[in-house]
Amino acid sequence: MNRSQPTSVVPFDVKLMNITATVMFMGCLAACVMTVGWWLMRTPAFNIGRIVVEGELVHNNAVTLRANVAPVLKGNFFTVDLKAAQHAFEQVPWVREAQVRREYPNGLRVSLKEHVAEAFWGPETSTGLVNKAGEVFEANLGELDREGLPRLQGPEGSAPRVLQMYHSLAPALKPLHVGLDSLTLNARGSWDAVLDNDAQIELGGGTTEDVLQRVQRLVRTLPQITSQYQRSAADLASADLRYEDGYALRLKGVTTGSSAPASARPRR
Repeated sequence: MNRSQPTSVVPFDVKLMNITATVMFMGCLAACVMTVGWWLMRTPAFNIGRIVVEGELVHNNAVTLRANVAPVLKGNFFTVDLKAAQHAFEQVPWVREAQVRREYPNGLRVSLKEHVAEAFWGPETSTGLVNKAGEVFEANLGELDREGLPRLQGPEGSAPRVLQMYHSLAPALKPLHVGLDSLTLNARGSWDAVLDNDAQIELGGGTTEDVLQRVQRLVRTLPQITSQYQRSAADLASADLRYEDGYALRLKGVTTGSSAPASARPRR
């Protein structure tokens, strides 16, 4: 015959002592962790003491960058705000993008990309520039390392479109041996250009292909017209390409027109 074994019952005061001991142990452990953390965050050994700057720098140098940014960095290796550090580096003139990461035990490693200026942006009094991505940025124009940049203008947010149009039109004009000095997209969506011989060109509106076709027509037929008057493309003073089947132009010392009838109205 089987007899059931008596079940042992842990007294309440023993349970209470076990719980109390566990709570005290966890509290001591948490206090130790907090103490170690407090020490790590404040010990001088982890203060930011080294900033390594990488990247192809043309308008900045690592020494100047560190001197300008280090004073605004707050915290040590563990507490420094990497987003704030990134923002501080990207506020430096010519810096387009910064990536910042920690480097144990007390350093930061920064990878930088600078803007590469493709054109001036805005009116003559503006200090704006456009980079290869069509982004507008401000910089000291005295630090430009390129000469002969064109000037582009347009409504706010149109810089990428204007830069793309410039890259389409500039090669098309090369057969005339004249350069594209400035290009403007006005509020009506029409394009105006100035060549490096100061000729004013009204390009009209439409798609990039529409405008390019009108410019190609000018390039193709202008030598025939200038030769009749013993002139060259360098003597072009102005041209209006907004006509349906031709264009009107003015040569220095001569005024004439192409195949557009006198009654034709230019397209806006």
